[in-house]
Amino acid sequence: MLIAALAGAATAHAATPTTTANPPYTVTANAGAPTPIVDIDAVVVTGAQPGPGLWKFHKGDRTLWVLGTLSPLPQRMTWVSHDVDASIAQSGIALQPPGLSVNADIGLFGRLSLIPSLFKLRKNPDGATLEQRLPPELYARWSVLKAKYIGGDRAIERWRPVFAASELYQAALKKNGLVETGGIIGPVLENAVKSAGIAKQPTTFTIKVDDPKATLKAFNASSLDDVACLRKTLERLETDLAVMRTRANAWATGDIDTLRALPYDDQNLACLSALTESGFSQRMGIANIQEKIAERWYRSVDEAMRDHRVVFAVLPITQLLKPDGVVAKLQAKGYEVEAP
Repeated sequence: MLIAALAGAATAHAATPTTTANPPYTVTANAGAPTPIVDIDAVVVTGAQPGPGLWKFHKGDRTLWVLGTLSPLPQRMTWVSHDVDASIAQSGIALQPPGLSVNADIGLFGRLSLIPSLFKLRKNPDGATLEQRLPPELYARWSVLKAKYIGGDRAIERWRPVFAASELYQAALKKNGLVETGGIIGPVLENAVKSAGIAKQPTTFTIKVDDPKATLKAFNASSLDDVACLRKTLERLETDLAVMRTRANAWATGDIDTLRALPYDDQNLACLSALTESGFSQRMGIANIQEKIAERWYRSVDEAMRDHRVVFAVLPITQLLKPDGVVAKLQAKGYEVEAP
């Protein structure tokens, strides 16, 4: 997310971009009222799992291998993919996942000076509580899920809805045996790239922040239209957790047919829009972020395929499975595709 990226400017090294957002997803709204919250008895897989096969795109003597990732995944699985190891070993470069990053020229003391602003980042600028910010029916639903997954934490009641939604989502994943993708996939890819001795190439769209302290101060004083983000997150936790676990199992076991058949509902688009379409973002000159992220990725692919015969890349699997996604766009560029 944009603000997570801006916060990263306060703690990350100036030359190191931080991936924080994915390309746009197709989001399907849930119809009707949310279903009652129930405990999920479905078992998520554990132990060593192969994950899905790779998509192979080729044009002439050039080959692009693409791994489709999914989030969340089973927390207690170990991903072991010999196909990924082999494809990285034959590649000349590994493209990092698409996203949004911030580049800010600040040193150690500059980062330390930003800590007070970072502590304020999550709170509503006027000191309002979630009960004051949310419609009564939405706050009632929030209270039920907060009690279930977070407990009696009172500090979160003064957070902006977008940050409260993120905290609730992470807590719900943990309680249901799920975890975000990075902890499962990241270390495996890192080890394979190191073993192959190839370079990693960022594909993030980078925002240059000349004055991080002033930027964070401006955000702390700004309002966000982020109630929709919290609403979408509640809907997903109320209706999609069972499917989420089934989807995670399907990725772990390489069951592409099940992944194709399952609906995919994601709150991230609503949450990203709350940040990138705010007056704060517009004042920074940021617009059409999702399109810019996608454009940056395709440009990175073109450059890598020009310089290397074999390239390895990572993308959200939803982008590979939807009819008008990456497969269609690369085919339009003249690539032939072999799907797993």
